[in-house]
Amino acid sequence: MDSSPRADEAVLPVAPSPSLARREFGSLTSLAGPMIVTQLSQMGMGVADAIMAGRVSPADLAGVALGGNLFWPLMLFMSGVIMAVTPAVSQLHGARREAEVAPVVRQALWLALVGGAIAFLLLGFARNVLVFVGVDAPAIPVAVGYIDALRWGMPPVLGYFTLRYLCDGMSWTTPAMAIALTALALKVPLNLLFIYGGFGFNGLGGVGCGWSSALVMWFELAAMIGVVQFTRMRRIGLFSRFTPPHPVQMLRLVRLGLPIGATMFFEMAIFSLMTLLIGRLGIDAVAAHQIAANVGGITYMIPMALGMAATVRVGYNVGAGDLVRARVAGVVAIGSSLLFALFSASMVLWFRDAIPLLYSNDPGVLAVATQLLILIAIYQVFDDGQATIIGVLRGYKDTRMPLIVTLLAYWVVALPIGAVLGFGMGTPALGVSGFWLGLIFGLVLVALILGGRFLWLSARDDRILSYAAR
Repeated sequence: MDSSPRADEAVLPVAPSPSLARREFGSLTSLAGPMIVTQLSQMGMGVADAIMAGRVSPADLAGVALGGNLFWPLMLFMSGVIMAVTPAVSQLHGARREAEVAPVVRQALWLALVGGAIAFLLLGFARNVLVFVGVDAPAIPVAVGYIDALRWGMPPVLGYFTLRYLCDGMSWTTPAMAIALTALALKVPLNLLFIYGGFGFNGLGGVGCGWSSALVMWFELAAMIGVVQFTRMRRIGLFSRFTPPHPVQMLRLVRLGLPIGATMFFEMAIFSLMTLLIGRLGIDAVAAHQIAANVGGITYMIPMALGMAATVRVGYNVGAGDLVRARVAGVVAIGSSLLFALFSASMVLWFRDAIPLLYSNDPGVLAVATQLLILIAIYQVFDDGQATIIGVLRGYKDTRMPLIVTLLAYWVVALPIGAVLGFGMGTPALGVSGFWLGLIFGLVLVALILGGRFLWLSARDDRILSYAAR
């Protein structure tokens, strides 16, 4: 039996208090719980790719890593633009203006269709990019084959995200969880077939990860269409009529979502470029880096989900006119994220010798990966904090400042420092570790600056209401 999160409860004017914080924590966790499972399930598909491709060869693992580092920044950019749906819908929901939800989402679906087509075409130039960067030659055929397969999933996955953000904005996060768990259950056997072969089918190695992922993305879209059409979400009337593209409404979504997409793109793109640069250090270095990134990515999913839930809670409270509760929701979300970060960092340090064995049995890869996990433990404290803070700011529709801060911190600070330390430009070459040290410097800046931004903005009622009117 479905039960609505407490975002639907009546909003009363209250002063900040421990009891209010407890109520917000309950509302936050009721939203974030399914989101956490959803994010971990999606991350689990990437982990399955890394583990199963790594069992074929280091070249297959490196190829999947390199291919993914071209695909995911583009996908995150497109999905980030569409993520404007979440704060827009959550504020309409809080203001009891649900009749205005469907027109917004229909225009977002048009954006998803256009974005998916553009992304499909751009990914066709993957080989040129890899050759230009000069990555290790044995990994290029795997990376190109992986992307050529995976790009067929780009249009459907953007449609899926649009409908998911609709459900999230309406404070119903369980459908995405159910779909993600089912998708993960499908992904593993499909990987077995496409990577290793069977039933008369020859395995494709790392390239098979791309085909299995594309099929899963089509499944996710079909399942989410069913949710929107045949469950309680049907009251929104999304598919009750056809609406042609409306340039003004689409532009309004783009203005809100473009900074979100750009922030996600630049954050992911620095990992991609870093991976491509590490590709010059050899296959073992790329494989070890991929293991470290996977571990960091798994722990990142929970703070990211908390940030997404905070977007909904803050947006709902702003729409309802309860700005005190919006601030409390942000504080509770950020505090919860930091507590989790400290716990997960301790676990990574404790098990740093055992974790790499899940991915590879190559001695060279294992030695580097074990050292990188020490840096991951430090890195994730600041990464987890900034992920949730950005989600809180999105609930206020404050999307431009996070873009400016992340762009400068990652590309002006983190990447140059990482390159200098990694390649040894006037300093001893630290290899892969140097790049991760650069990222840590950048993340410290992001977390501190955006944390201050939240404290400032959440106390400015006039600015909050101005953003809400966008």
